[in-house]
Amino acid sequence: MARRLLGVVLAGLVLAGLVPTGPALASSRTAAAGPRRIVSLNLCADELLVRLADREQIASVTWLARDPRASTVAAAAADLPVNHGMTEEIAAARPDLVLVGRHTTRTPVALLRRLGITVVELDLPRSLDDVRAQIRAVAAAVGHPARGEAAVAALDRHLAAVAAPAPAPDPGPVPGARALVLRPAGYTVGPGSLVDTILERAGLRNVAAELGIDGYGQVPLETVVMAGAEVLVVDGEAESPSLATEILGHPVIGRLAGRVRLVPVPVRLWACGGPQVADAVRILAAAARQDSAP
Repeated sequence: MARRLLGVVLAGLVLAGLVPTGPALASSRTAAAGPRRIVSLNLCADELLVRLADREQIASVTWLARDPRASTVAAAAADLPVNHGMTEEIAAARPDLVLVGRHTTRTPVALLRRLGITVVELDLPRSLDDVRAQIRAVAAAVGHPARGEAAVAALDRHLAAVAAPAPAPDPGPVPGARALVLRPAGYTVGPGSLVDTILERAGLRNVAAELGIDGYGQVPLETVVMAGAEVLVVDGEAESPSLATEILGHPVIGRLAGRVRLVPVPVRLWACGGPQVADAVRILAAAARQDSAP
């Protein structure tokens, strides 16, 4: 029923001429070098869109783009139109390009494609090469490939400026302090993720790999205590109190501070692929250097 209703809404807007499709869409594309009305339905797409497109090209971004706790472009997005992912909002914006994430609700994505509207889908980057490729892909989609190359070059400069941790003594253990990411509800991040790549680039060893966690998984508090981590990476900014965040305030975590260094990293620095991941590397590399000091 919901899908039929969404289809009726979009079909009605097409008949009313509010959504370009077919020849009308093609003619609007040829009128300019790139898309003229872009809608984003994903926070990570929001960030790249705001960084790479002209402001007059942006028809709307998600409401999360304005949230400084989640977004790295909150200030720049403060005066941009926002959407909540509703199909009616998307259609009313008359987009000729829509940016979505892999986990964006599939019903509006399918309907947009049926109407002939270009949809660019962003996957979750798992490596720095994935980040570079995603920046370039969005830059090309919005008609500004040179800006994408400039953003990639800036990312590489910032990464190169991060000092590597001091090498371990020879003979010695595998280089890198042992680190564990601890997020609300006991979630951690293992190999096969961008977070793991950032930890490695910063000179840290991800304990989650030893725990058999691939990608994302949960660890009980007892495992956190017994894992032997030297660095515990926690969210850099407090979230609203909830059952999910209770583990971060548990007295046991506080007592670990005597033998484990708590390193706060704002989630917005590595939740999405973009130039901001260099800041996450910088914060964690500083922790790795401090742990490797005599």
